Amino acid sequence: MSTNDALLKEADSVAATNPKRAEQIYKQILDSAASTSNGTSSTGERDQSLRGQEAAMIKLAELHRDQKNAKGLAEVITLSRSFMSSTAKAKTAKLIRTLLNYFNDIPNSRQVQIDVLTDNIEWSKREKRIFLKHSLEIRLVALQLEASQFKAALTRIDALLTELKRLDDKMILTEVHLLESRVYRGIGNFTKAKAALTSARTAANSIYCPPHLQAALDLQSGVLHAEEKDYSTAYSYFFETFENMTAQDDPSALTALKYMLLCKVMLNSPEDVTALLSIKLATKYAQLREIECMRAIAVAHQNRNLAEFEKVLRDYKDELSSDQTIRSHLAALYDTLLQQNLLRIVEPYSVVEIEYVAKQVGQSRQEVEAKLSQMILDKVFHGVLDQGRGCLLVYDEPEVDNTYGAAIDTLEQVGKVVDSLYAKTVKIA
Repeated sequence: MSTNDALLKEADSVAATNPKRAEQIYKQILDSAASTSNGTSSTGERDQSLRGQEAAMIKLAELHRDQKNAKGLAEVITLSRSFMSSTAKAKTAKLIRTLLNYFNDIPNSRQVQIDVLTDNIEWSKREKRIFLKHSLEIRLVALQLEASQFKAALTRIDALLTELKRLDDKMILTEVHLLESRVYRGIGNFTKAKAALTSARTAANSIYCPPHLQAALDLQSGVLHAEEKDYSTAYSYFFETFENMTAQDDPSALTALKYMLLCKVMLNSPEDVTALLSIKLATKYAQLREIECMRAIAVAHQNRNLAEFEKVLRDYKDELSSDQTIRSHLAALYDTLLQQNLLRIVEPYSVVEIEYVAKQVGQSRQEVEAKLSQMILDKVFHGVLDQGRGCLLVYDEPEVDNTYGAAIDTLEQVGKVVDSLYAKTVKIA
């Protein structure tokens, strides 16, 4: 057994009980490996040293991951550059992806990841490792999108697209256009979001598109259709995504299932939610909190109960507010429910106090007054707000009087008769 192997074994044995000692040993291996690779050692010794260096690097990264130490993991990635400079480019890309994936298990590490990626992109550019640079930039854009740094993301996307069109790399081009569509959707520019998605599909049609990328394209298509209130088409895309991602055992299948349930609620078919969760593919997700919240939303909507709906929003605040798609559509659903409740309350009255209406729906007087004003302007019902008395005057729906329209039609016909007679007199003359 070599010295490095013995040290690795020792570090592994104390990693759980004495992480500081394990960290020292891993760094010792990295230092000794670096000196060996820089010296005049034989090819066999250098290869063995590189293997030890790679193993120590991954073990050290895992140690920082388990300790939720984002800065420590960032240092390991920076230290790995000397190793990456002396190994194959394909292996380099795989190693750095492995190290970066460890950040996923560390909470609140997004900014550290962004800083690490920005630094390593510059290094890749200096080392002329173009494909590694593109891979890191795609990852950086995805993080900037999560952090709502839309302007920075678009700037990087524009530069990336210029390079990729020159290289004609359809696979990466598809991914970047998909990210571009998601960024534009994030800033509310749905026209450009759809155009970018069309570009992504065009690029994907000319290559073999992996199932996970095809599912991501379908998911984005569903999201954009849902934004246009075309929930039936959106549901179809989400179902395709759910089937594909479930087959791949991809965690994103849960997101697609949530969106499917959302579409059923927005289509005024909340009773279909229970039936949907009973299908074979969905049963393993049915008891998760993310799905429970959608089931609770469906029940509140089915009961037309605004107070129950608000309670669900409070009880599942983290699950419902963290997703932009669900958050925006539930806001529209809440507005619809509020409107239905107000109509139900004011319908029996010709005059009703605004304070009473506000109390019945559990909202402030100002909010109810503003909503009633909007409903009157939108002609949802006919009435007038008497703010002096604090009352709402509700009118019966006016009957349509067809007299004016009939008079206009009669005059048009008379006009045609006059024109016809005039034409005849001209001919006689």
